[in-house]
Parts: sequence; structure tokens; C-alpha cells
Amino acid sequence: MVEAGYQDARTLQRRIDKMKAWLDNPELLEADENAEYAAVIEIDLNEIKEPILACPNDPDDVATLSEVLADDRRPKNIDEVFVGSCMTNIGHFRAVGEILRGEGQIPTRLWIVPPTKMDERRLIEEGYYNIYGVAGARTEVPGCSLCMGNQARVRDGAIVMSTSTRNFDNRMGKDAKVYLGSAEISAICAILGRLPTVEEYHRYMEEKIAGKEEQIYRFLNFHELPKEELDILIADAVYTF
Repeated sequence: MVEAGYQDARTLQRRIDKMKAWLDNPELLEADENAEYAAVIEIDLNEIKEPILACPNDPDDVATLSEVLADDRRPKNIDEVFVGSCMTNIGHFRAVGEILRGEGQIPTRLWIVPPTKMDERRLIEEGYYNIYGVAGARTEVPGCSLCMGNQARVRDGAIVMSTSTRNFDNRMGKDAKVYLGSAEISAICAILGRLPTVEEYHRYMEEKIAGKEEQIYRFLNFHELPKEELDILIADAVYTF
């Protein structure tokens, strides 16, 4: 970006240098030993047996899938699906691809938007973009897209399943009703055109994901990446900030 003339060159170079310095000695923040907390909330993940969704249109309105299905006030059909936002990682997009594999054309409008160009390139190399294309998904330039709400938009009044972080009124589209959920349940919704039953969810996960978790949920570990991919990462980070 500096070489292309983007400004301010000095600011960009400082960010590049700081990113390179962190990559040479990566450290994560840790709490002080004497830190005090307002509350400690412990959740036993072994007790969670089904997906949990944030319901339209409030990220704090949370319910299990079975609770949503049992509530007549909640919409059950899904018109559009968005898999993207800065909260996703490459493993989520592989999982979507595996669930879509062999399913053919889907009845919903599916948006696929990796957060970075590096993710996009790796997914293309691994063949997942071909799977998205066969399904009829719409792939966009990596970035915010529907999550930001000021670029592409869903259809007016659409019922949406999204992997983004917020579902406030009119953020993704005028009068849209947006559920927030995982990439896996999003892919299943894209295939069915509706919320799955808990049994359907587990069946897809068993048939499409089980036994392949180690391959699917591999992160892009920075210290293992070749220099050319690190350069892309740094450019993405500078552009984002």
C-alpha cells in the first residue's frame, strides 16, 4: 500500500513495523494475578446439546434451537444466509463447504464473505470456492459486506441466518429479521430454506463433519505461514486499521 501511494505513508509504515515486531515475538494479554472481577460465570459446555441462536432482532434475545422451533412468534423459514464477519475464521468456511458438498443448488440466497484475502486464497486453493459455486452461493470481496450493513444488503423483509455479531433492526436490510448462529447451522439453513430440527442438525453434523474436525478446523497459524502469505496478512491488517 505504501508503494502504491496510499497515505499517510508514515502511519502505514508504523503499523507494518509493529505487526512485524509482534510476529517476531507474539504475546497475548493476560490478567493480573490480583485482578478483581464483578462476576464469574461458569458454563459447562457438556450440557449444551443443541445450537443456540440470537433471535430477530436483538443479540441479547438468545434461545436454543428447540425453543425457537416451539415458539410460534419466531419465523422458521430462511430466505438468505450470510457467512462472514471478522468473527469467522477459515475453519468455519471449510465447514460450510463440507456441509454443502454434494447437495447441488440450494433454494436460498447464500452469501460467502471470508474476512481476509489470505482466507479467500487458501479456500480457493483447497477447492471450496468450487463447492460454493456449484451450490449457487454469492461470493464477495473479503471484508465486512452484510455485517457492516452499508455495502451489500439483503432483500427487504428477508428472514436471514447470519454468522455476524449484531442483528439490529435494518442493519442488514430494510425490515429484515435476522437470526445469529454458527456457520454450520447457517449452511444447513441454506440447504433446507428453513431452520432445521435438532435431529436434522445432528444428522448433518454427523454425516458431513464428524471425523473430519482436525482437517476442517485448522487455523492459519502465522508462525507457520510462508513469507508471501505473511505479507498478505500484514497488508490486510494495515488496510483494516
